[in-house]
Amino acid sequence: MSHSPVNSSLVLPRVTPTFCRKHVCLIALLLAATVVGAQPVINETEHLTQQHPDSTYRLLKSRLDRAMSGPNPLATGDYLQQIGVLLYHQGSYVQAIDYLLQAQKIFRTAEDGNRLAQNRNELGTVYYYNEQVNQALTQFNEALAFYLKTRNPAGLARTYANIGHIYEKKKDIERAFSYQKLALHNSQLANDSESLTKIYENLGSIFEDEARYDSAFVYYQKALTLSRQNGDEVGQIEIINNLGDVFRKTGRYQQGMALSREALQRARQQGERYQLSAALRDIAKTFKLLNQPDSAYSYIEQSRDLTDEIYAAANNRQITLLQTLYDVERKDSEIAQLNAQKRIDLIILSASGMVLLLIGVLGVVMISRQRLKIRNERAANQQNQQIYRTQHELMQVALKNKQLQEENLKGQLELKSKELTTHTLQIIQKNQVLEELKHDLTVVLKDEKRDQKKQLRALVDKISLSFNQDKYWADFRTIFDQVHPAFFQQLTQRFPELTATDMRLVALLKMNISSADIATLLGISTDSLRVTRYRLRKKIGLSEGESLSAFIHSFPVQSQLSPENKLISVP
Repeated sequence: MSHSPVNSSLVLPRVTPTFCRKHVCLIALLLAATVVGAQPVINETEHLTQQHPDSTYRLLKSRLDRAMSGPNPLATGDYLQQIGVLLYHQGSYVQAIDYLLQAQKIFRTAEDGNRLAQNRNELGTVYYYNEQVNQALTQFNEALAFYLKTRNPAGLARTYANIGHIYEKKKDIERAFSYQKLALHNSQLANDSESLTKIYENLGSIFEDEARYDSAFVYYQKALTLSRQNGDEVGQIEIINNLGDVFRKTGRYQQGMALSREALQRARQQGERYQLSAALRDIAKTFKLLNQPDSAYSYIEQSRDLTDEIYAAANNRQITLLQTLYDVERKDSEIAQLNAQKRIDLIILSASGMVLLLIGVLGVVMISRQRLKIRNERAANQQNQQIYRTQHELMQVALKNKQLQEENLKGQLELKSKELTTHTLQIIQKNQVLEELKHDLTVVLKDEKRDQKKQLRALVDKISLSFNQDKYWADFRTIFDQVHPAFFQQLTQRFPELTATDMRLVALLKMNISSADIATLLGISTDSLRVTRYRLRKKIGLSEGESLSAFIHSFPVQSQLSPENKLISVP
């Protein structure tokens, strides 16, 4: 029994003669069909891809490269799918799966459900023949879900047939038959005679495996009738071989032999070497059953020789295709390397140009900035020189003014010192005169002349009262503050318990007045002056051995008159 293909668009490899004119024309039809996604043309060019896979691959690859650089991604997906189908027919299942998965990704991104479902059927078929049955079933089920949603009977017929064939391979005859019946129903709704032919053939195969030869014969006859109506000469050969198997398995050897010889003749006419080998093998089996071993051996040897030729030719085509794949990939790699090198050279050239341009711009900018900096520095230097000259002149004027002020202040200080000294001397002289007068009056009072005693005592009291008056001391302090600014202020801040008499004593000590003159100025005796100095030392907190005069002279006060304390304005 010869098993039918899983999908009407994907069949097992068959060998056809080489016709150059047909080769060129059908390749053109194939490429045109892939642009618009026309699946029927693929079936017509199936034999062409078998006989000339290398040429077909080169053309498809060339169109694929153009499509990838174009704006239509679906065209790219179509070409990827066609290359995948081509590789599948040559037995390169892994590479076929890779191309079909690339196409599937594009169709999924474009959300083209029809193309995606068709791709899943193609990919499931490749998985099936690559012994990845579970992956194949997954792809078929996803395609089935889309066709059920869109209620596409033609797609449902093909997908149900594929799933049924998988369950037949798993020996789940009940499910296989159920799915094939669903495929049959949808194929009838779609009025797809080609798909219906394959489904009839699949049902016949199931019944044949179950040894239900009458049912198998009925479905094979239906398949043969449709195949003749469609003009499918190659398909008829396979069905006739299957009918011959049914007759042989039911003991009708002569009828089976007649059908096998008919299949043999048709295969020779069509150049179908695969079906020719199958017919020779079936005839050998029939001769064996007829107990004619010599004839059986002869035909089985012819079948083996033909099978060897078929596989040798297939191997040669695969080697040629692999060499073509290698050459194309190497060429693509070289082109990619050249393009990459060109891009790198262009990038390097562009980068070099940009760098040179940037260097030029940077140089111009640096020169401009340097010139601007020089101009700014020159202007700044000129401005600084002008400012320096102006400041220098102002400083000279200020210095002269300060010198004049210092000279003026110095003159005032000397004048005030002279005034203070003069004033102090006047006070001393006055007090000395008063002291002499007081002495004389005291002598007079000692006289017994009672008439003048009362008047003289009053005179002495007036003189004594004059000693205690602060009028002269007020003038003295005013002049002293001008000569020694802030001296009394700092002294009272540090020693707030000092009395007016203490302050007068400190001022006189500051002026280096002798003790005798100080006693005279204060109107006290020398002994009283010592007592007063002692009390002042205690208030100031001086220990024994420390000089009161030295402390007063070193007391921190301003050394010169400040503008705030000047009483006489500088002219």
